[in-house]
Amino acid sequence: MRKYFYVLIILFTVRIGAFAQQQPQFSHYSFNGMYLSPAYAGITDKTEINMLYRYQWAGYQASFDGGGAPKTGLVSISLPVRFLGGGIGLYATNDRLGATESSSASLAYSAHFKAGAGKISIGIQGNLTNIKKGNYRPNDPDDPSVPENSSDSKYDIGAGVWYQSSKLYIGGGINNLLQSKFKFEDSARNETAGFGLFTARNHAYFTAGYYLTVSPSVTVVPTAIIKYDLNKLSVEAGGRAILNEKYYAGVGYRHQEAVTGMAGIYLLRNNALQLGYAFDLTTFNPEAKALTSHEIILSYSIPRPANIIKPIIKTPRYSF
Repeated sequence: MRKYFYVLIILFTVRIGAFAQQQPQFSHYSFNGMYLSPAYAGITDKTEINMLYRYQWAGYQASFDGGGAPKTGLVSISLPVRFLGGGIGLYATNDRLGATESSSASLAYSAHFKAGAGKISIGIQGNLTNIKKGNYRPNDPDDPSVPENSSDSKYDIGAGVWYQSSKLYIGGGINNLLQSKFKFEDSARNETAGFGLFTARNHAYFTAGYYLTVSPSVTVVPTAIIKYDLNKLSVEAGGRAILNEKYYAGVGYRHQEAVTGMAGIYLLRNNALQLGYAFDLTTFNPEAKALTSHEIILSYSIPRPANIIKPIIKTPRYSF
């Protein structure tokens, strides 16, 4: 078991670069393992389909169309694949922040290994990202230094480790290991005056959660996530209570940023369908942002089917 955690430590010390808010964040991080680590793929032995939408700093007004507030959509799929000895996963995101729009798609594979009471997974991923700049409204429409409809696409890779048991999960990953460089220019006039470079920085995620049964009808789940590079450490911690395996509510705190709250419900047989809502209240520098953020999640899970072909039981009576 110890050697697997050594692998995790190594992954988190490889090529970590400068951190900026280049990638979206989610208050529903504890339901979003596929986005945090490629090693999450298939680890729960369920086919999971997640859809999230986040409207950050609702009502924020800037000099951009739509107000400039970050808006993020995500769809992810995690699928266990027995004959591969692991799982496959994918996610797609669309993130709008001011004059910049980023779209990304990722495909992941993970290998699973038995580890004590649970399983450990090592995963890799490849992703394609397109970044578009150009939603500007310049005072001078002929200003060559302002890019119009400029975009670029690059490939990159990531890796991660995940441990999962019936009570505990712990894991994370690093993306943008190649630190791809995006090139932009004023494509409308094809002038180099609007040329610029953007480097996709490494982002490291580490998360954990524990299911604590406090009564036959109540389970408490403390959770935490760390987002880190050499320049900035972002920490968020919280927890939720689950009632009768049907309803949940929780609170959290994102350091020097916001207090969060969430509530949700599980529906259908085996709690296959989840509906949830999260709310952020900005506590740090709200005058430069906006007071609230909102997030919704819709997920559907399908347990891996048991063997439907029953084994043949021989009996001497019919041994002929």
